[in-house]
Amino acid sequence: MSQPETSERILDAAGALFAERGYAETSLRTVTGAANVNLAAVNYHFGSKKGLIQAVFARFLDPFSERLVAELDKLEAEAASGQVPDSQTLLRALFGALASTSRERQQPLSQIMRLIGQAYTQSQEHLRQFVMGRYGDLYVRFNALLRQAVPDVALEAFYWRLYFMLGASVFTLSSYDSISSILKTDFATDSSVEKVVELLIPAAAAMLNNPDN
Repeated sequence: MSQPETSERILDAAGALFAERGYAETSLRTVTGAANVNLAAVNYHFGSKKGLIQAVFARFLDPFSERLVAELDKLEAEAASGQVPDSQTLLRALFGALASTSRERQQPLSQIMRLIGQAYTQSQEHLRQFVMGRYGDLYVRFNALLRQAVPDVALEAFYWRLYFMLGASVFTLSSYDSISSILKTDFATDSSVEKVVELLIPAAAAMLNNPDN
């Protein structure tokens, strides 16, 4: 087995296990068993469990970031010309980049959203530092445009609403399989990730848009 094939198998197994069980609850031996490799292979390719966790994120977030950067370049040019994009346009760019990367990588969006959610609900400070160090500029650019889209919202309220919106979005997309199964059983309704994203965008924007009283 070639080295790229080995590292990809490890990343596939680790991503699925971390999403299902959590970071702390998943041992490297569990990962190596699922990937059918030895522990030395993990240490060789990733150095440590922390390095493996970060690599799982980078494998998705690197191509996602490239897509979002291309969208932000266009949206920032529009804003500079006086046509500030509204919050729905910005969220469509964000969620569109997520969904497109998920399809391209054939990695379920629910899986990556569970990984993101666990990064903030479990003790993974190294991961938050890694994400902000590698992708922080992108976050700042997106946030600046979003702030321009809702100028009548006070700064503190804006950041709380931002996290309310992100929390609701992460929960919805990470629970997509369960929620869609419930809807199919109770209402005989078939869903798709694309349909859910289109329903999510105006709901998420509404959490940001209302001016302060």
